[in-house]
Amino acid sequence: MNGMALKALWGVVALYAAMNAISSLRSGAIPVSVLVLFLVAFVLLHGALRYGWGGIAVFIAIALVVSNILENVSILTGFPFGHYHYTDALGAKLFLVPLLIGPAYIGTGYLAWVIGTVLAGDIRRDTSAFTLVAVPLVASFAMVVWDLCFDPTLSTILKFWVWEQGGGYFGVPLTNYLGWYLTVYLFYQGFALFLRFGPARRASVIGAGAIPATFYLEAIVTYAVIGLSFVLQYLSATNHAVSDATGAVWQTGAIHETSAIVSLLTMVFIAALATVKLRQAPGARGGRAVERPEAVAGAAS
Repeated sequence: MNGMALKALWGVVALYAAMNAISSLRSGAIPVSVLVLFLVAFVLLHGALRYGWGGIAVFIAIALVVSNILENVSILTGFPFGHYHYTDALGAKLFLVPLLIGPAYIGTGYLAWVIGTVLAGDIRRDTSAFTLVAVPLVASFAMVVWDLCFDPTLSTILKFWVWEQGGGYFGVPLTNYLGWYLTVYLFYQGFALFLRFGPARRASVIGAGAIPATFYLEAIVTYAVIGLSFVLQYLSATNHAVSDATGAVWQTGAIHETSAIVSLLTMVFIAALATVKLRQAPGARGGRAVERPEAVAGAAS
């Protein structure tokens, strides 16, 4: 792999980590849209190196279409997330869903996908049926725990969206997390099927043979940075009472502390587990994780 590309990506990771830390310690210092779009830029670069521009474009398209359809359906019917609606805090909308939501799914969704492939195996032309399903299932858990960390803050404190019937988890219902899991599983499974059965793919710009372990580590570290941001938010948070749509009263300090605990025991743990698995991969000596050429194939030309 091109060493300059790896160094450039590490620079993006470092800048994103700094921006995340500033935003977490000083709420509103950096707009949410800037953080989300910066993460999408990382996804484009990292994803293109691994799957080619065509491959990462397919991932983005599937994620955008599936997430927007199911979010709109849920707002209208309550399935699969539950009954909620978005306020105007996130800006312009595509139908009933803010335009920023799609890129948010793409950003952290891709990081969780990379972790899923590290933990459960890569998707290639000769992938077994078990791995074809296992990777999306594992990646979906890595994605949903992110929502477990941020939803009480963004819905109950900042009111980016409102759960109309409330819920037991600081105003958020169980159906939200089940709906999230279904949504991300569907677009992960769609991408896995594309990689397994899609058009023959030429080698990506990574090349064939071995992928540096640090290439995967960049995505894992970025995922961990997001998890640690909830700890920083807790350290800088103030405590006051807020209420959800049903009138239930919650303490902001408790919300931030719970998010910090959950992030440490889920997102940070998952990142640590993926790092250990990456280190134990066959051929990982010298910082390189050896794979078959098919595993680093790019998108169709």
